[in-house]
Amino acid sequence: MLSAIEWILLGAASAAAVVTGVRRHRPALIGPWVLLGASLVTLAIGDVCFALHQFTAADLCYTAMFLLVALCLFQLTSGAVLVDRSRLIDLVAFTCSALLVVWVFVLGKNPTLGNISASDVMGDLLLVGVAGRLIVAAWRNWSAILLGVGAVGVLAGSVVYPLREDWIGEIGFVVLYLAWGAAALHPSMVQLTAPARVELTPWHGRWATLLGISVATPPAVLLIETVTGGVTDGLVISVAGGITLALTFTRLGDALLKNNAALARERGLREASAALVAAADLPAVDEAVRLAVAQLLPGGVRKVVFATDNRQLAAEALSATETADRGGRQQPGPSPRSWWISRPGADDTLVCPLWLEPLAVARPSGGALVLTGGRDVLTATRDTLEVLAGQAALALDRISLVEAVGRRDSDLYLRAVIRNTPDAMLVIDSDQRIRYASPALRTMLGVEELPPLATLHDLVHPDDRSQVRQALQTEGDGVVFFALRRPDDSQVLVEATYRDLREDRLVQGFVVTMRNVTGGHEPGEQLPRLENQDEQPAWVNRRSAQHKFRY
Repeated sequence: MLSAIEWILLGAASAAAVVTGVRRHRPALIGPWVLLGASLVTLAIGDVCFALHQFTAADLCYTAMFLLVALCLFQLTSGAVLVDRSRLIDLVAFTCSALLVVWVFVLGKNPTLGNISASDVMGDLLLVGVAGRLIVAAWRNWSAILLGVGAVGVLAGSVVYPLREDWIGEIGFVVLYLAWGAAALHPSMVQLTAPARVELTPWHGRWATLLGISVATPPAVLLIETVTGGVTDGLVISVAGGITLALTFTRLGDALLKNNAALARERGLREASAALVAAADLPAVDEAVRLAVAQLLPGGVRKVVFATDNRQLAAEALSATETADRGGRQQPGPSPRSWWISRPGADDTLVCPLWLEPLAVARPSGGALVLTGGRDVLTATRDTLEVLAGQAALALDRISLVEAVGRRDSDLYLRAVIRNTPDAMLVIDSDQRIRYASPALRTMLGVEELPPLATLHDLVHPDDRSQVRQALQTEGDGVVFFALRRPDDSQVLVEATYRDLREDRLVQGFVVTMRNVTGGHEPGEQLPRLENQDEQPAWVNRRSAQHKFRY
């Protein structure tokens, strides 16, 4: 048998392994591992007291150790690899009730098992069940496997040691120390507390029935023992009843918290949808999205970037990192609904693209809702944020379509009004691409139709292109004189008045009105002199000099 010194050294080494693993791997949640280390220390103290024949203190330490391990597994099964633990709670409660029935009516009647503590075995079986569920949820996770090995070890020790009080009976407890210390040292321990996407489990009547049977079993067993001749297993019944009752309250509490969170998310999305439907421009959409994020994630996000195009997205979020998960799997956009950006030593960033495939033609610039904060908070509301990004994209697409329809109606109205005017009117974009041209321009140029995707640069004579480009690059309105080149290389001198309406929601471009100032003369003919030569515009003198060499 191991001495008190050996138990102290074994417990201290296991607890030190837990602390080392937490400091080295830095899991998302350190609470479960702190509780695991505290349980190992408590178990070591209990073993020392047992070795010194202080059995009352040892029992208290063993009970505290079981509570600490239960809290550790409670945190590991809430929001980590096992997102929804409702089925686990139902199964554990039913297993506890079944073990109570088996012990009271089968094993408890066997005199050879009289030294085995029923409460210890029952608690150890529950630990094994929870650890097994973790192993199934995090398949091939060595840290979860080692936790399961330690739970099996303590179960074996609780069963074998009362039968053989020697080193063979203590092997199970030694395995517990070594396995749980190694579980904290293995790098896979990070995955056990990594946040996972929240998924709601549908309600099934059979699981509720199972939980009800589990709660009713301890009182039923107590009633049967009372009627058949006296209560002989009161301690076991009370422990089983307390466990099933605690599991039931945990199950109800989880359901209540999930329901409240779902109602809060639904209310936030409903209010955000109303604000986005009423939004008429980009600032209104940006404000509605930021208010929705503040309501859905109060204090959980350090930075919110509402990028309405891919260039802004690249500048704000993708400048110094690659778009990948912590696991290393590449997730390019815009096909996924969201993806992670992870920076070592910094908060994680969730990118929700503003992209609706059916309406991509209306707003092909892309963009994304970028949120930086704790991964656990962002993961819990990832689905909600993806829906919010989709609603924002729908609002932006609606605004783009409304503006496009408004520009089309404006162009149709403009065509109807200026169809018969002698002045040529153009609507051109910032890159000088002609979006609309009045019939007078075609008459002025002597063509039936303008070339597809024609620009003002294509119509202006090469000698005048630089001054036209310079004029349109300046802010505000103005007047510029230049010559249009016809297909037969002849020229038409025009006086163009342009207005900068790029900020106008319906126009978004330049409106150019051109008046033919050739004066009915032939293109190659010298323009008449004004009565006062000094009052002639400089462009007339320059044009007169150029005509002598152009024709």
